Amino acid sequence: MSLFELNLQQIHAKLQSKEIKVSDLVDQSYTRIGQVESKVRAFLTLDEENARQTAAKLDEQLLSNATRGDLFGLPIGIKDNMVTEGLKTTCASKFLSNHIPIYDATVVSKLKEAQAVTIGKLNMDEFAMGGSNENSAFHPTHNPWNTDYVPGGSSGGSAAAVAAGEVYFALGSDTGGSIRQPAAYCGIVGLKPTYGLVSRYGLVAFASSLDQIGPLTKNVEDAAYAMQAIAGYDPKDSTSANVEIPNYLSALTGDVKGLRIGVPKEYMGNGIDPAVKAKVLEALKVLESQGAVWEEVSLPHSEYAVATYYLLASSEASSNLARFDGIRYGVRSDNARNLLDLYNLSRSEGFGPEVKRRIMLGTYALSSGYYDAYYLKAQQVRTLIKQDFDQVFDKYDIIIGPTAPTTAFKIGEQSSDPLTMYLNDIMTIPVSLAGIPAISVPCGFVNELPVGLQIIGKALDEATVLRVAHAFEQHTDHHKQRPQL
Repeated sequence: MSLFELNLQQIHAKLQSKEIKVSDLVDQSYTRIGQVESKVRAFLTLDEENARQTAAKLDEQLLSNATRGDLFGLPIGIKDNMVTEGLKTTCASKFLSNHIPIYDATVVSKLKEAQAVTIGKLNMDEFAMGGSNENSAFHPTHNPWNTDYVPGGSSGGSAAAVAAGEVYFALGSDTGGSIRQPAAYCGIVGLKPTYGLVSRYGLVAFASSLDQIGPLTKNVEDAAYAMQAIAGYDPKDSTSANVEIPNYLSALTGDVKGLRIGVPKEYMGNGIDPAVKAKVLEALKVLESQGAVWEEVSLPHSEYAVATYYLLASSEASSNLARFDGIRYGVRSDNARNLLDLYNLSRSEGFGPEVKRRIMLGTYALSSGYYDAYYLKAQQVRTLIKQDFDQVFDKYDIIIGPTAPTTAFKIGEQSSDPLTMYLNDIMTIPVSLAGIPAISVPCGFVNELPVGLQIIGKALDEATVLRVAHAFEQHTDHHKQRPQL
């Protein structure tokens, strides 16, 4: 039996009793990577030498009575848009193919404090722009459940590595669904926290008002442990929320009696695969059997969410990516004859087609004469979308629907149709625009591919989101299913 099949408390008990060492956990990770990575291709960079040195130090600590971190000894993966001191960070882009940061992102520092062991950096859509992992400049990642299919994106490498048992858990980033959608496609748990709850310092920016880091794990309890480690105020991040962090583990009571659930009719209507809808309704019956009640509600401005998101996110991307100019860091063109040539050629050679598409769209939306018509209007609609959620939460504790309208699609099936690709995020984007927390948990299978259930909560109420997800998990075994690679 894989050590990664154990929950965190069981692993810590085995470490405490000296049945296993941290080195055994790290061995397990690299052995598994050796077995399946050629099929999954979840990693861009491995950090084996440092990981084994860290494991050896933690093994020495096991012999003493020193205080241990919450994630002591756990092998983890980091999405490749979070900077790691001395370890290559590429954002899956040719532009940063030679970039080695000189500092750690705050979340990486927090994981080190919690004494997790970084195994390597995980593949993604270039600069987090995409929903399938096919936009990586280096190679696509494959879904462990069926390697002909995408793992979702942009955190597809993170989701695939956890689903394939290569790491115990991973960090991803979510701008419009990039944690939750790949978690759904790969049959694992993915949590997008409230905007500002987890520091973005050291996260390479895509859309600064939307980006949020969160965990991808095998079960809800592990997500609570991870959140406990990474959440908290950071003065280095101007958008960080200075709030008290509750004990997320104590919220996992399994009790949802009297819980009021709103199910948006917009999330269960046209465009939703009937088989996916059926799995969501089955999940609602599970919660109903535990004493929860649900009613149909409306989020009327959801239909505008995709258009709103792609205007705002692309506008912010065009601004954020202006710093990649071929001068300060990253790839520099060898063919430039003057300064303007250097900017133009470095960006033309360094960025992939999806990144260029969004930069062009964002630059257009922000340009003189179009700002009011597009960017400003999108900001106004964003406010309306947030107000929709506020009104539902006046009456209901939680909102539930599918994470994605379908299961995973085949690699190459939608890559020539950006609009269809964008619509895959139709369930996750409104939550990101509102800045509220949501988790995706496995709720069944359709044609042997996982289906995700999205549980959405009020701002800063991750405790309730985790409680409901955990209660559902205790009465199902979908999260225990593993792909056969």
